[in-house]
Amino acid sequence: MAPSRPLDPDKLMSFVFRAVSEVGATLNTALVVMGDELGYYRAMADGDALTPAELAERTATSEPYAREWLNAQAAGEFVDYDPTTRRFTLPAEHAAALVDQSSPAYLPGFFQLAHGTARDTRDIIAAARVGDGVGWHARDTDVHEGCERFFRTMYNGHLVAEWLPALEGVVDKLNRGASVADVGCGYGASTILMARTFPNSTFVGSDYHAGSIDIARSRAEQAGVADRVRFEVAPATSYSGNGYDLVTMFDCLHDMGDPVGAARHVKSTIADDGTWMIVEPMAGDHLEDNLNPVGRAYYGFSTLLCTPASLSQDVGLALGTQAGPARIKDVATAAGFRRFRAAASTPFNNVLEVRP
Repeated sequence: MAPSRPLDPDKLMSFVFRAVSEVGATLNTALVVMGDELGYYRAMADGDALTPAELAERTATSEPYAREWLNAQAAGEFVDYDPTTRRFTLPAEHAAALVDQSSPAYLPGFFQLAHGTARDTRDIIAAARVGDGVGWHARDTDVHEGCERFFRTMYNGHLVAEWLPALEGVVDKLNRGASVADVGCGYGASTILMARTFPNSTFVGSDYHAGSIDIARSRAEQAGVADRVRFEVAPATSYSGNGYDLVTMFDCLHDMGDPVGAARHVKSTIADDGTWMIVEPMAGDHLEDNLNPVGRAYYGFSTLLCTPASLSQDVGLALGTQAGPARIKDVATAAGFRRFRAAASTPFNNVLEVRP
């Protein structure tokens, strides 16, 4: 047993109360998913001050559940409560983040991703004891859907307007007609967005998860871009094609077991004047750079989701969600790329430009 150390009672109680608030925050992840799926937030988006009974009526749900959900949301300052009228209001700014799917601040997918990730905690504990991994294909549906919903918001807000224009000469090529490989495409949100914007170009989206590719194909048909988009089931080390003008990887390189092997495959399939765009979660190169709310969330996902995914694959390099630009550059350099620069950023993403 470790020797006892002197305790500061005030610091102890300060930590206890902070830890209790973390329990509330943990439960709020499920409450946000509940509010999203039951339509509670949407029913409050107009700014009307509602009683629990009125919210239940608007959403065709049970009043006791609406009441307790509202109480919890008020305690967490997600909704405002007026004790004189006993009514609850969703502030406009909160509605932008919780209801408006066109808003770059839209967050329900992030909560859904966290909720699904936490469901597999027992599997992660077992894997951590022996160094095993847990692949993306084995994760809860909320992980796949939540990830796509969250990052689609980022792509819709930034990909066409900011990220692609930040790459040297890429938009001109796409407008004229370029060949693009979107590696690790998941449900195809990024692929379909680019195909909609650049109808003269052709796109191949690939992912090792067959279920995601099935959804991507269906969504491409629905979006009317199937004539210029093809999806295939393939790992990043062996997707098909060559001579690509642009290869993209959106928030997936750090999940790969063999990112250097994937980078070498990019090098072998990219045109001599092509561009490799790597979009990764926002991170600095040192732990102290990432000790902030975004870094905290991403380190949590790294522990429970991304590192296990990498460890489930060959090599299992386990870069982690907060790898940082320097480690990504090391991966690109090891594969033979010579030019590397930070092209753009948002609070949630780094955009890196890599060239042969």
